[in-house]
Amino acid sequence: MESEGVSRPLIHEHVMMPWNDLRKGDCCGRLKAISDGYYCKRCDFFVHRRCVDESSECIEHPSHSIHTLQLQSKQGHNCNLCDMSIVNLCYRCEICDFDVDLFCAKYPPPEVIDIYETHHHKLTRLKQEIMFGCDAKCGPCGKKIWDGFPYKCHECDLAFHVECVWNPSEDKHLSEVNHIYHPLHPLKLHTGQPPKYSDGKYRLCARKIDDRLFYHCSSCNFSLDMRCVLNTPPQSVMDLKAHAHQLIFRPRLDSFTCNACGLSGDRSPYICVQCDFMIHQECLSLPRIININRHDHRVSRTSVLGVVNSVCGVFREKVDWTWGGYSCLQCPGYVVHSKCAIRDDVWNGKELEGVPEETENIEPYVVIDDNTIQHFSHKEHHLRFHINSFLCEENKRCSACSHPVCLQSFYGCMDCDFILHQMCAESPRRKWHVLHNDRLTLVTSVTDYFQCEACRRISNGFMYQCGDKELDVLCGSVSEPFVHPSHPHHPLYYIPAVEDTKCNGCNRWTPNVLTCIESGCGFVLCFDCATLPQVVKHRVDDHPLSLCYGEEAIGKYWCDICEEETNPKTCFFTCKDQQAHQYLLGDFAGLMPRSTPNLFNRPFEVVFNNSMSRPFCRVCQSRCMYPIILKMLGTSNLYVCSFECVAYADYL
Repeated sequence: MESEGVSRPLIHEHVMMPWNDLRKGDCCGRLKAISDGYYCKRCDFFVHRRCVDESSECIEHPSHSIHTLQLQSKQGHNCNLCDMSIVNLCYRCEICDFDVDLFCAKYPPPEVIDIYETHHHKLTRLKQEIMFGCDAKCGPCGKKIWDGFPYKCHECDLAFHVECVWNPSEDKHLSEVNHIYHPLHPLKLHTGQPPKYSDGKYRLCARKIDDRLFYHCSSCNFSLDMRCVLNTPPQSVMDLKAHAHQLIFRPRLDSFTCNACGLSGDRSPYICVQCDFMIHQECLSLPRIININRHDHRVSRTSVLGVVNSVCGVFREKVDWTWGGYSCLQCPGYVVHSKCAIRDDVWNGKELEGVPEETENIEPYVVIDDNTIQHFSHKEHHLRFHINSFLCEENKRCSACSHPVCLQSFYGCMDCDFILHQMCAESPRRKWHVLHNDRLTLVTSVTDYFQCEACRRISNGFMYQCGDKELDVLCGSVSEPFVHPSHPHHPLYYIPAVEDTKCNGCNRWTPNVLTCIESGCGFVLCFDCATLPQVVKHRVDDHPLSLCYGEEAIGKYWCDICEEETNPKTCFFTCKDQQAHQYLLGDFAGLMPRSTPNLFNRPFEVVFNNSMSRPFCRVCQSRCMYPIILKMLGTSNLYVCSFECVAYADYL
């Protein structure tokens, strides 16, 4: 029966079901006009019926007459005839290490071929594999030919990929098609680059012509890709998510502005004549309700933004309020451009229409009275509020960020030494963040240590986590607009960027920065500099050192800790005549003293560097200069001063 499973042990290990699917087969790696076949749902494995039913265990092939070829599964190999990657199955000679894919097994390339429309000489198939130089390029596609058995014109000394000049088809439908959106002439199968007179894009979908196979009518300059041939856009759609009326497809070259996103288009929109409404094909599928990673509430698709002088919540550029986009129902004035909202680095791909909104409590503590709270990370005791009562005591450290309580308000446990900065205590239990598309959860019990993906510092304090994404509590608490003392006049925003940007605080190139969007400003700050403490204590000075954000200086500045020159135009710590690099805290400032993390499979104890004589580092043999260092467990005086030294400690 047709509905029963089919067993093909030579083809696949599981029973497959009869299936129709317009996609490339895992048998031959090619599309077929009639693509009925067999499918294994367990493996997502699809093969064409013709490839399976007509494949025998062994064959004799003219390209390799000396030995019999056997049917095998050889992923990762290339066909020795056409050099295309073998998806799954091929005929193979183990003796000669010779592979032929199923297509070439059935249609072996001839020794001589005449393609007068592409080249004026006959082409000869090379019978021995040749390594070509870096300048050898295929005529039709323009891509390099490195090795293999291509066709060659000996008169012109030119080489051609087999698949660019030899495309036999067992279905005439594939070599020439009559298409509903181009009834005047049939479309012929072309290979290689588009004609020079073409605009380089397909007519219906506007994608760039970059495939080796496409359909083209030279009389009308009309091109279609294989996807549009096999999955033709419907002539009309009725989708209330996109528009209230029926939309008609218009396969023409027409300039228009899309009502859904406000961007221009130059071909093939869907239109509503009644409303003078026009929309890109891809905008038909815009989701209705979504979460984006830089806003606490859901945003909803609207046909007209309606907020004059509105600014996109992602790229911070002005949005035309007369077109469609996304807006927040709870925050008047917050809008996002349609294409910005569905970016891969902004949206998690989940449509939320009909999905109840999460209502769980994300408050981090319960208020007991005006000065007392119970934090969810320390439920056994209550915490009492204090205002700046400690003057940079190194042993009084926040359990969330691991930094000392230094001239900052904090909550202290009434029964033990547990302390939280006020800002850290107010960090929500779940939040959205610009660096991740799903909500992060505040984790308060880190068993060993982690490295923050935003600032690259290591820590064993609180962290925001979702899957493999881990941010320390300081970087995880960064939200837009971000106001920082180094740039007090304008707020900073996270603008997705393709290339690394140089931070004004540390002068380093980094992929993730917070940017000032004011015209002509150009100020950027990395997450490391953005989350530096404003005041620190170091043995170099009896007084607290304050973070300075750069200044114009005459002469040279010197760090009193490492005794090397500093750049006064970047961030540095200072107090009266004392200066220090912003890195004075060292690599282990995020680790809680007396904790015992395992770094590079070796156990260490986090200790204060506060003895009368600074110890020597076991690896670099220099005196440890940072306030927090590591001591190897099980030893009395073996110390390491930096993360780099830890990496090499195992070899000493």
